[in-house]
This record gives sequence, C-alpha cells and structure tokens, in this order.
Amino acid sequence: MLKDTGGDTPATPAGPIVACMPRTRVYRKGVLEAEDFPVADVSDYLADSSAIVWFDLCEPTMADLASIGEELGLHELAVEDAVHESQRPKLDRYKSHLFVTAYSVVLNTATGELDTHEVAAFLTSQALVTVRKSPGFDIDEVVRRWDSSDVAAVSTGLLFYGLLDYVVDTHFEAVQSLDSQIEALEDQLFEDNPRDSDMQRRTFELRKSLVLLRRVVLPMREVVNTLMRRDLNVVGPELMPYFQDVYDHVLRATEWTESLRDLVTTILETHLTVRGNRLNVIMKQVTSWAAIIAVPTAVTGFYGQNVPYPGFGHLTGFWASTLIMLSLSVLLYVVFRRKDWL
Repeated sequence: MLKDTGGDTPATPAGPIVACMPRTRVYRKGVLEAEDFPVADVSDYLADSSAIVWFDLCEPTMADLASIGEELGLHELAVEDAVHESQRPKLDRYKSHLFVTAYSVVLNTATGELDTHEVAAFLTSQALVTVRKSPGFDIDEVVRRWDSSDVAAVSTGLLFYGLLDYVVDTHFEAVQSLDSQIEALEDQLFEDNPRDSDMQRRTFELRKSLVLLRRVVLPMREVVNTLMRRDLNVVGPELMPYFQDVYDHVLRATEWTESLRDLVTTILETHLTVRGNRLNVIMKQVTSWAAIIAVPTAVTGFYGQNVPYPGFGHLTGFWASTLIMLSLSVLLYVVFRRKDWL
C-alpha cells in the first residue's frame, strides 16, 4: 500500500504549505471520478484496470518515493533521479514505465535572470506521477489544461501531453521575453550618451540566461521526439497531432534560442566596436587640439630665443608673431574640421 506523504511536508508559512500539498486525481473510463483523496488510496484505484491515476508530490524524500516505487514497480535509478536535483532534461525508458525530467522557466524582466523549476514524471500504463522539486512549478496550470482539453477520453498520454505542453510553453514565453529584452539593447546600442556599464551588465545577464535556457530547451527536442515513437505506445493516433504541435514549439524555441544567443554575442561585439570608434574619435580630437596649441607654442618659443628677428625690440614684432599664431591655428582648425577630426 502507498503511504500518505502529507505528514512529511515541512512546516512553512500557509501559502507554501498549500503549494506543496500532494495532489491526486482518478479517471475512470476517461472521466474524472475523484480528486484530492489521500495518497494511501491510490493503490485501491489502481486495482481497477480501467482507472487512470495521477498524483503529485512536492519536494519528497527518498522514503516518500520508496513505497511508491514498490507499488508501481519503478526502477531504483529513476527514483533516485526524481529526488536529486539538477538533473539533465531527459527521457529514460524502463521495462514497466518511462521517466522524464524537465524544467519550467520564468524570466525576471527586471534583472534579466532566468528562474528554473525542475519536475520529474513517471509514466505507466495506468498512472502518472509528477514530482516537483520546488513549489515554483505551477502544477495548477497543468491541471487547468487537462480540464480544458477537448479530448473526450482521458489517458496517461493525454495527462503527459498537458504536462509537456505547459513546460514547453514556458520555454517559448521566456524566449519571447528575451527577444524583447534584446531588442531594447539594440535600441540603446547607438544612443549618443549610452551608459556603458549598465549595457554591459545587461548584456552579460541576458547571455547567461540564454545559455541556461539553451541547456533546458535543447534536450527537450529529443525527449518529445522519442515519445512519439510507436513502439513506446504512449502517443496514439488521436494524440499524435497534439504531440507534433509540442514538438514544433520545441523546435521553434530551440532555433530562436540559438539565434538570440548569436545576436547577443553580435551586440556585445558591436558595442565594443562602437566604444573603440568613439575612443578613436576622441583621440583624433585631442591630437588635433594639441597640434593647434603647438603652433603658438612653437612661434613664441622661437621668438623667445636671444637672436635678432624681424621686429626685434619693436611693437611690430609682437603683432607679427600674434598674426602668425592665429593664422596657422585657424588654418589647422579648418583642415582638421574638413577631415572630420574635430
């Protein structure tokens, strides 16, 4: 018999306790019959071959999953992966069940950081077991998708589709948000007075989020593609269009992520090039002004030598040197201005 893991939920404030409470449902002959019953009653429902059972556990321990593993015949390696965090998105095939690890994602638009929430799932012919490794995974949204489905007969394949559809949709939403953030960076790239430090920080944050998103999205292509194999008997003819739609979203999210990652790299390189160009302009301006200033210095230095020169000891000599300095300075300014050095 399965043990009720509700008593093992850690003592936390009221909100998180609700989020981490076990969730249960049973469908008989494709119709919802009961929900939110004790996990210990799952065994009784599984005795009926026409029943489809779903139960969800949040942050369970190895002991919580041990009895479930015995009842459903889950492989010990899959049970171990369901408890340990930071698993790679994957699909493992065992004799009596499938084991899938995936991540939902949420982009913090204020900081550009990507938050990930891991979920593991066991899929048998009669049961779907979801294991959330943090309360941040919105299982209520998955349930709403099940309730709004237009497929008449509920099966484990349909339940699994709802779970994957939610996960992939979070990937797609995150990619769209990242695209908007990167477009904002492009607008800032050629501003007259950009804040270089803020732009560099934002660029690195978005690039870091894209790298993390790529690690989450890219393996899902293999996961969904494997699920659609006929020898697994998970996706029937009536569900194939739904899984193909999920696969299309996975491909689009993957390609979009790759293109955005290249775009962020290009933006960073362009930003550095623009900064280099601005520095070159500043250096030309400084050099041009130094050349202009050097003319009066050269003239006054020459006339400061203790040798006779035209106008030596007379007022005409002072005005002659002043005229030479102004003329040469204006000439250099005009030349530098035409060359766009000033």
